[in-house]
Amino acid sequence: MKIVVVGGSGRIGEKLVYNLRQEDYRVLEASPSFGVNTITREGLDQALTGAEVVVDVTQSPSLDGAAARAFFETSGRNLLAAAKAAGVRRHVALSIVGTDRLQASGYFQAKKIQEDLIKDSGLPYSILRSTQFFEFISGVVQDGSARDVVISPARVQPIAGEDVAETLADLALSAALNGTVEVAGPERFRLDELATEVLTALEDPRRVLPDPDAPYFGARLNDESLLPGPTPRIASTRFHDWLSASLQGSPIAPKSTRRQG
Repeated sequence: MKIVVVGGSGRIGEKLVYNLRQEDYRVLEASPSFGVNTITREGLDQALTGAEVVVDVTQSPSLDGAAARAFFETSGRNLLAAAKAAGVRRHVALSIVGTDRLQASGYFQAKKIQEDLIKDSGLPYSILRSTQFFEFISGVVQDGSARDVVISPARVQPIAGEDVAETLADLALSAALNGTVEVAGPERFRLDELATEVLTALEDPRRVLPDPDAPYFGARLNDESLLPGPTPRIASTRFHDWLSASLQGSPIAPKSTRRQG
């Protein structure tokens, strides 16, 4: 079975490609660095020839609302049209928990457009909405100002990127849901608590300043904005285990997320 991972050179794409190849599946990495461009369609039809499954883990080069909308709409239309022409049997895509609740953000409007295009395409599909990656939160904290890190105290249930990739692999190898499923980590925190943990681990002296009005992709968060619904798939990697492994340069091995939480 041929599986095409679109966005295969990205953070989640690389992990997903590795996981699928460990199971001896024929996997093609599709991204501009591999000569496949979903915006210009360069190499797209050739990449999808003979594919049974497409997994879309693309990310917009810009998080700006207008640019993100242009990217996800153009990329989505081109990818879905090419998939239909190639006779692809399943389309799997990665999205974000809270997309419906954060439509004040141009970026989340763009993700909603991507989801709607998939639902309306006529292709069998599965959409995975993930909570925030540990890696993403750590990056946001480290990119704060020179003196302070101003961040929302909203509640989150973050997840390791390895666990997201494992869940995507599970969906790619399963019958299409023709629906959306959520995945989250095993613990809940507040964003400012996680920021403090990261800075402490890095011996970074900056202060964490919780601010309920701090924007998140241009939207204001409340305590429910980033949390999954009542029945997400629950990953097993805990934040402190991930942080410890990251500091030691030893990534945690992927674990199955097949169980329901």
